[in-house]
Amino acid sequence: MSLVRLAPRLICLMIIALGAALLHATSPFAQSDPLPSWNDTASKAAIVSFVEKVTGQGSPDFVPENERIAVFDNDGTLWVEHPMYTQLAFALDRVKALAPQHPEWKETQPFKAVLEGDMKTLAASGEKGLMELIMTTHAGMTSGDFQKVVTDWLASARDPKFKRPYTELVYQPMIELLAYLRANGFKTFIVSGGGIEFMRPWAEKVYGVPPEQVIGSSIKTEFRMQDDTPTLFRLPEINFIDDKAGKPVGINQQIGRRPIAAFGNSDGDLEMLQWTTMAGGPARLGVLIHHTDAEREYAYDRETEFGRLDKALDAASIAGWTVVDMKADWKQVFKD
Repeated sequence: MSLVRLAPRLICLMIIALGAALLHATSPFAQSDPLPSWNDTASKAAIVSFVEKVTGQGSPDFVPENERIAVFDNDGTLWVEHPMYTQLAFALDRVKALAPQHPEWKETQPFKAVLEGDMKTLAASGEKGLMELIMTTHAGMTSGDFQKVVTDWLASARDPKFKRPYTELVYQPMIELLAYLRANGFKTFIVSGGGIEFMRPWAEKVYGVPPEQVIGSSIKTEFRMQDDTPTLFRLPEINFIDDKAGKPVGINQQIGRRPIAAFGNSDGDLEMLQWTTMAGGPARLGVLIHHTDAEREYAYDRETEFGRLDKALDAASIAGWTVVDMKADWKQVFKD
C-alpha cells in the first residue's frame, strides 16, 4: 500500500492518540494529586483504595452513586477542638455579653465561674452546669436571631492559641478529602454533637456542606407569629443530643441510608463508626483522626476532657479502621 493511501489513516490515528492524551491531561485527577496535603502513607493509600473500589465499574465492591454516603464528625475531625469546643467558647462569650442584663449571675454558678474566669469551678459543674449555660445563651430568641448572633461572633472571635478566626482553623487535608469524595459521587454529611443551628450558618461556605446535610444536637423550637411574621422560637429545652449512640439515630432519621464511610476522632464517634462499618456488604471505611502533633496543633487522646480517644482507639485495631496520625500523615494541618 502506498504512502499516499496510508496518509489519511495515519493522520486519523494521530488525531485519536492526541485526543486521548489531551483527555487524560485535562482529567481532574489524572496528573494532579487530589489529596496534596496528605503524605504518601498507608492512611492516604487506604482512603484512595476505598474510593477506587466503590466507584470502579465492574468492581465487586461497586456502590451506586445514590448510596455513596460519607459522614464526618466536626469538632476535632474537621476543625480544632482544643483548648475547648468552639461552641463552648461561644457560650462563654455569650454569658459575658449578657451579664449586664443579669446582675444575679455574679453570685450564681456556673455563671459566676465564667465571669471570674474560674475554669476549674466551671469544669466541676459537670454536664449539668454546661447544659445550663447552653440553654441560657442559645435560647429565648428566634432561629433567625440566633443565626445572626453566631455569624457575628464567628466574624470577630479569635482562637486563643492561633489568634485566627475559628473558621480558618479547619483542617486542609479534610477539606481536600471532602472535595475528593464529592468529585467521586459521594454526598457528604456533618454528624456532630455540636448544635445544628450553630453549624448551619457557616458549614456550606467553609466545608461545602449545605445546611440540609448538617446533623447535630438541637433544642426545642416552636412556631410563633411575631408582628405578623412567622418565626421559629428557640426554647430552653433539649430536643436531641447527637452524640455517641445518638449519632446513628440521627443519621437514620435525617439521611435514611446507612453510610459507607465515616470519619471521627473521639469516643463520641464510636457508635457512628460501628454503625457504618459493621453492616457487611460492599467495602466500608472507618477513619479516626488521631491528634499527635503538639507543634502544629495539639497532641491528645486518652487523657483529655475534650475529644477523648480511648475506647474508639482500642476498637480501631479490632474493626480494621484507619487511624490517621496527624503528625505523620499530614503535610499541612490548617487551611491557608
